[in-house]
Amino acid sequence: MANPGRKYPAKGIIMEFATFLLAARRGYHQSSDEIIRNSIEQVVLSEQAGFQTAWFAEHHFNNYSLVPSPLMMVAHCAALTSIIRLGTAVCVLPLYQPLRLLSEIGLADIVSNGRLELGVGCGYQQFEFERFGVNVEEAPAVFLECLDILVKGLNQRIFEHDGRFEKIPPTAISVRSVQRPMLPIWIATASGNSMGRAYREGHNLLITAFHDGLDSLSVLRERIEEAAISKGKNVSDAKISLLRCCYASDEEAEINSYLDNARFQRRLSEVLLLRRQQSLDGYLLHETPTRQDLSFETMRENLPIGSVNRVIDRLLEEIDILKPTQIAIQTQMGDFDQRTMLRQIELWGDKIIPEVNKSLGHRPDVAE
Repeated sequence: MANPGRKYPAKGIIMEFATFLLAARRGYHQSSDEIIRNSIEQVVLSEQAGFQTAWFAEHHFNNYSLVPSPLMMVAHCAALTSIIRLGTAVCVLPLYQPLRLLSEIGLADIVSNGRLELGVGCGYQQFEFERFGVNVEEAPAVFLECLDILVKGLNQRIFEHDGRFEKIPPTAISVRSVQRPMLPIWIATASGNSMGRAYREGHNLLITAFHDGLDSLSVLRERIEEAAISKGKNVSDAKISLLRCCYASDEEAEINSYLDNARFQRRLSEVLLLRRQQSLDGYLLHETPTRQDLSFETMRENLPIGSVNRVIDRLLEEIDILKPTQIAIQTQMGDFDQRTMLRQIELWGDKIIPEVNKSLGHRPDVAE
């Protein structure tokens, strides 16, 4: 497996790997039941393959993602697994009542035996916000205040809050998380201000470079470093998870199918960013080409996609630039074949993860 021409990043880095499950539906040829059960099956296999974390998205009212509650997915998968950590990527805070959310966070952490990773975000889809009666223009401010409340509720047995959006008298949450001193909080952001808050308060970062290449990763790294320095922190004070489309195969048909589904997801996310009206049938979003579309050739050049050695080499390049703590690979992609994806997860466990960690100077069999 070793490549004599491979450029290795600095030794001693410990890399975690995660799977990210969007639970997208590409068309009516897929049932919602099938998509959710396929996602759950991928989580169970991910644990067996050696992935450290499984992340669940949250979206509403369309086929872009069928998971309305990532915490419910965490609770369910907790009963089917024992080691893998289970994360929300993300709970869209402006769409929640914070006190109820605190109790559900506590319950999910309890039933998972302290394996919950709490990812939170601001949200951006106006169509969703309108149906929850929330002004998307106020979402950033609501997000920040809700995060304040969560931090109080997770740290204090009795707390209160007097803010712009929420007035909470002295309150105790009866079902409290079991992780101490506090469960991990991850902020999904590309904003320097939010990154700075993460460093100031000891939170972690969920980031993505979408389908862009190494230059975008360099820009992200600079932004992260600036945010850490602005708060008088070291960059290593926060964990960084990079969401990435990755796929290893020598079969062109498999690779092209994965790329096609990755581009489908990107197209829908762009539609949702500006969407104010429902789709023609009231549910299914129609995939249409956009100016931001990349060719398959460009996507393969930009992403860790190709042969096993190509994926490993590219991951090592990206790790050397961004220096993340975790790589989260997208596994539930549109209508990509489930059996093929299960084999892909096994391939990562058998070859890619061990080789990357070997190249980084980390032996998984040695306790840290």
